[in-house]
Amino acid sequence: MAPTLRRRDVIAGGGLVAVGGILVACGGGDSASEGAAASAEAAPSPSQTPDASTPEAAPSSAEETEVNDGGGSEEAASQEGVDGVASVDEIPVEGGVVISDPPVVLVQPTSGDVKGFSAVCTHQGCLVSSVESNEILCPCHGSLFSATDGSVITGPASEGLPAVPVEVQGNSVVLA
Repeated sequence: MAPTLRRRDVIAGGGLVAVGGILVACGGGDSASEGAAASAEAAPSPSQTPDASTPEAAPSSAEETEVNDGGGSEEAASQEGVDGVASVDEIPVEGGVVISDPPVVLVQPTSGDVKGFSAVCTHQGCLVSSVESNEILCPCHGSLFSATDGSVITGPASEGLPAVPVEVQGNSVVLA
């Protein structure tokens, strides 16, 4: 004969399921003590990123980047060979270029001032998606970062994007 469940057992089991659901919903973001290094390691691999049909899809290969002219339009641009990650001409003033491999966002807050930041959001490791009006957007939870210094404008991210040293050599932007 099958064991019978008591009302007390059913209620206790339901409570455990509810607590587990709450823990899963709250998630476990990066803690402040783990810092930017842990965030960079949490970058999704190409097999973990959404496919190109979703609005938050990252570029599918190292040869593709997203360009945003600061006015909301985006177009694909190819990387500039082995020497440069991008050309200065591909980085609009007050806009930027998001590169998936290596995960870096190149910005030009003012004409001739090219900067690099990690493209991995410090909240939960998503790749940022675009740069408009000197603001870098993470599509996963809406964090905004300053294109001037990488600092957080709007959370949930609590830490800014780490700087990535870049140099302009001629018309090419290279990782320093």
